[in-house]
Amino acid sequence: MADRKKRRGDRKDGYLVRETDPLHAISPYILPNRTDNEAVLTETVDMTNVVAYIEGRNADSPEFRYTFFHFICAALAKTITLRPKMNRFYSGHRLYDRKDLLFSFVVKRKFADDGAEALATVKIDRESDVPPLDQIYEQVKKYVYSVRKSDKNDSTTDKMNLLLIMPRPILRFAMRVLRWLEYHGRYPKALMYDDPYYSSVFLSNLGSIKMSADYHHLANWGTNSIFVIIGEMKPMPFYAADGSVSVREALKLSLTIDERIADGFYFANSIKILKKLFECPELIERPLNEPIEL
Repeated sequence: MADRKKRRGDRKDGYLVRETDPLHAISPYILPNRTDNEAVLTETVDMTNVVAYIEGRNADSPEFRYTFFHFICAALAKTITLRPKMNRFYSGHRLYDRKDLLFSFVVKRKFADDGAEALATVKIDRESDVPPLDQIYEQVKKYVYSVRKSDKNDSTTDKMNLLLIMPRPILRFAMRVLRWLEYHGRYPKALMYDDPYYSSVFLSNLGSIKMSADYHHLANWGTNSIFVIIGEMKPMPFYAADGSVSVREALKLSLTIDERIADGFYFANSIKILKKLFECPELIERPLNEPIEL
C-alpha cells in the first residue's frame, strides 16, 4: 500500500477506514472480539503445476531449496495486494487498512519432541521489482539459517522471556497496560513487528509434519485477521464436468478470517485469484500490483 498522508485517527500500523457501511461500522460493538467473528474457508488446490514450477526453480540444486511454503506465501501476498480489504483489521472498535504486508510463522529448530520453536515475521515490499517468491525465499533462508545454526533466540522469544521475569501480578498489570495502548492506537511499534499477532497472515505449515486440520482460531490479542493452515500434499480425486475422475497431487488450504473486514462476495473473488495462481504459477513472477485476468 502506497504511503498516505497521516490523518487524525490513523495508527502507526494502519490507516483508519472512514467510509464503511453501517453493518461493518456497528459489528465491532455487537461482536467486539475477533474470535466471535471467525469465518472458515477451506479450499483443495491442485498442486500439479506448482510441483513442476518449484522443480524448475530448484533445477540448479541450491543448498536451500524453494518449497511449496514459499510459493503459498507468495500467492497470498499477490492476492492480498490485489485485494487490499484482505489486509484490514479491527482495533478499538474501528476498522483500519494495514500499512505493511507481513507474514508470520513458526520455525522448528529441529524436528524432535524437544526441539524448540522460534517465531519469524517477513515483510513484503510491494513497491519492489523483486517477485514476492524471491523476497520470501531470501528472508526465510536467512532466518532459518540463523535459528538452526546458532543458539541465539529470536527477538520475539527474547521479549517474551523479558516479560516472564516479572511476578505474575506485575505481568498481568503490564498486559492490561499493553491492551489499553492497543485499544487507543498507541501500542509500541517496536513490539508490533516481532509479534505474529500483528501480521497480515499467520501461517501454520502442518503438512511439513504430516498433519492436517481444517481450522485454527484467531486471537483477540493483536490485529491479525487471517490464519492459514497448510495441509499435507497427497493424491486427491478431482471430478470433471463430464463425470470423469482424475487423481492429482493436491493439498488443503484452510483460512480462518475475521469476517468483518469484508463481505462473502469479496472473499469469494479473492479466493478465485489465489486459485488462479496455483493454476498458472508463473504469474507469481509478475509485479505484485499487476492485475490477474480470471
